[in-house]
Amino acid sequence: MNMKADWLSDARKIPDEVMNYLRRIAVRAVEEKDYSPELIADILGVSRSSIYDWLQWYRDGGEAALDTQSAPGASPVITPVMDWWLHETVLHSTPIDHGYDTRLWTRSILADLLKKHFGIGVSEATVGLHLHPMKLSCQAPCYQALEQDPEKVDAFLNIKFPKIQRLAEKMGADIAFEDEGGIGIMTHSGRTWGKVGHSPKVTASNRRGGYNVLSIITANGELHYSLEEKQIDGERYVEFLKQILHGRTRPLIIIADRVSFHKAPVVRRFVRAHRTKIRIFFLPAYSPELNPDEQVWNEVKHRQIGKQPVKNKIDLKKRLHSALKSLQIKAEKVRSFFKLPDTKYAAIPAAAN
Repeated sequence: MNMKADWLSDARKIPDEVMNYLRRIAVRAVEEKDYSPELIADILGVSRSSIYDWLQWYRDGGEAALDTQSAPGASPVITPVMDWWLHETVLHSTPIDHGYDTRLWTRSILADLLKKHFGIGVSEATVGLHLHPMKLSCQAPCYQALEQDPEKVDAFLNIKFPKIQRLAEKMGADIAFEDEGGIGIMTHSGRTWGKVGHSPKVTASNRRGGYNVLSIITANGELHYSLEEKQIDGERYVEFLKQILHGRTRPLIIIADRVSFHKAPVVRRFVRAHRTKIRIFFLPAYSPELNPDEQVWNEVKHRQIGKQPVKNKIDLKKRLHSALKSLQIKAEKVRSFFKLPDTKYAAIPAAAN
């Protein structure tokens, strides 16, 4: 079976950007390395006359002359107006708004919409070539819960959190964000290279078991954590709060999600009894993207533990401690968790640095 790509046997089918690069390689090989045009033509699979043409173009007009030129009088199929339309459509709507049964943009859908709105037929590749210069790329989306209340999110960002900041200033307190996560032996993440059509095999343990981890971070790069084998409840959370407050010279305001143990009676009693040292406020429901501490789990679970060959529970505990301690001393990395589009509201104001 002939596996040779079409463009390997027909240079006319080579994409323009690749052809532009090949011309530069060929010219430099002849002009700077003194290789013969015949040798370069044979290596690249093009005619000798093509090599001589490229050399003449280069000598007459420099490197820019090596780029593929549009046919005389031809104008781009996708115009600047259509480019603007593509940009606004991708950023400010979803395919559902245009009658499709998906929330995810594809080049095929955009090509289809260009035909419907402007009457032009273009390939998916052409759509992609126009999207990239506009700094648009195909990415894994950040999913937002349907249950999230935008009005409550807006109230938290513009009313509640500024009040928390003023309270922190009055108390001389630090603001910390807290989160909890479960990490098991069977946690797997990441990708690896392999043969097309054959999923690479990676050995991994099928044993069950794991740890629940509590952590808090502050905008100045502080990180504290605690590992727990059992399910976290109100009493265990109070022990974590005591651990955090031990030896602390400044009061602490904690912002957390609305998981049940945060509101347990034992937690409320502890906070009331230590009001000068600690306060707890809550994020809007279904809004994990507003919590910078979520990035701790993204870092530890998906970029470290999930890619490592964890053997058993003891090994997992060792690796968890190693990953968290490593992150603990990387204050700049922790501070970067407060610089994301959804978390920068919580960054320390410039005047406070």
